[in-house]
Amino acid sequence: MDLYEKIVKGEEKLSLVGLGYVGMPIAVAFAKKIKVIGFDLNEKKIELYKNGIDPTNEVGNEVIANTSVEFTADSEKLREAKFHIVAVPTPVNNDHTPDLTPVEGASRILGQNLVKGSVVVFESTVYPGVTEEVCVPILERESGLKCGVDFKIGYSPERINPGDKVHRLETITKIVSGMDEETLDTVAKVYELVVDAGVYRAESIKVAEAAKVIENSQRDINIAFMNELSMIFHKMDIDTKAVLEAAGTKWNFLKFMPGLVGGHCIGVDPYYLTYKAEELGYHSQIILSGRRINDDMGKYVAESLVKALIKSNIPVRNARVAILGFTFKENCPDTRNTKVIDIYKELGEYGISPIVVDPAADADEAKRLYGVTFAAMEEIHDMDAVVIAVAHDEFLNLGREKIDTFYHAAHKQKVLLDIKGLLERKEYLTEDYLYWRL
Repeated sequence: MDLYEKIVKGEEKLSLVGLGYVGMPIAVAFAKKIKVIGFDLNEKKIELYKNGIDPTNEVGNEVIANTSVEFTADSEKLREAKFHIVAVPTPVNNDHTPDLTPVEGASRILGQNLVKGSVVVFESTVYPGVTEEVCVPILERESGLKCGVDFKIGYSPERINPGDKVHRLETITKIVSGMDEETLDTVAKVYELVVDAGVYRAESIKVAEAAKVIENSQRDINIAFMNELSMIFHKMDIDTKAVLEAAGTKWNFLKFMPGLVGGHCIGVDPYYLTYKAEELGYHSQIILSGRRINDDMGKYVAESLVKALIKSNIPVRNARVAILGFTFKENCPDTRNTKVIDIYKELGEYGISPIVVDPAADADEAKRLYGVTFAAMEEIHDMDAVVIAVAHDEFLNLGREKIDTFYHAAHKQKVLLDIKGLLERKEYLTEDYLYWRL
């Protein structure tokens, strides 16, 4: 009887190493079919899960409360599983080089608890070669076992989109790979238990790693192009969204929008690819150009706000500014690698200390990572300018009447920046508003 059959019959367990926005939904999905151990070093997070609380809002409290996942912060529990999925973040350092610390740490912990006959599958986004050249040596060193003899490895890049209730693990085709045909078959069959959309069998681990890293690099480049167009069209006094809507009527026009590019994928993955390319003697041109544009968008928005204040005869220093939204994307509590902080910091250079409102964000995380304390919606009054930075559901229904209450009554012109283009532009093209959007 092979490993897959034993897992299906409940004779062997699957483990999930890393229970964040990616790992936790995977663990919950598998737990509907097989026995699952969910491991994370964060004991506070584990206690929340055990108490039926979903801090990520990815599946909801009710699902967490009723799941059969065995949540634990005890690494020795990993010895009870033989199929392991590693889903830890892979961020970048301040100099934009890959930070493999989380995946290396996960490999060490897993290696210390690895048993013969196991299969280890990495889901973390990396540059081609990391699984076999970085992770395998750690697993072998810590376990004393030999890869290919005592345990096997595979790679299956995560495609979960945090906050997205439509494109889920079950509905997105899953790329799978293995070190040999036998491993590939086992990995494919295990994932087929939960992925209704089916799996795509990549020809090698490096192909699967490369496929993942270019998916987000492609999106990054396209968004950078939109951001550059936005800057050009502003100089021409043309509304970018109107242009894109017109161009979008052509069947093969790619419908990307300008915006802030943060999060753990699109704003990070390109640096993994260009880092490996530079190791091999190739300096990226297109990819890094796109990154530079997107990394500077927070500064560009802040500068546009300052120009709008000056145009409206409002003193810049100590101007009262409210920023609505702080997370890296809409309807998601995650503030890590948010680009809204770039707007916040750049305004600080002009002597402006904005108040930030975000009812969807993890307030403790924002305070810990950025030193930002959120205000309540009720505190937005007597403002000189308002920036709608994130398209949370809570902000979608903000009408003209409500937004009017945010401003100081003495202002002849209210400065409003609508980064995501949520509002009906024509409503604010009036003498009492200076409306700006990307």
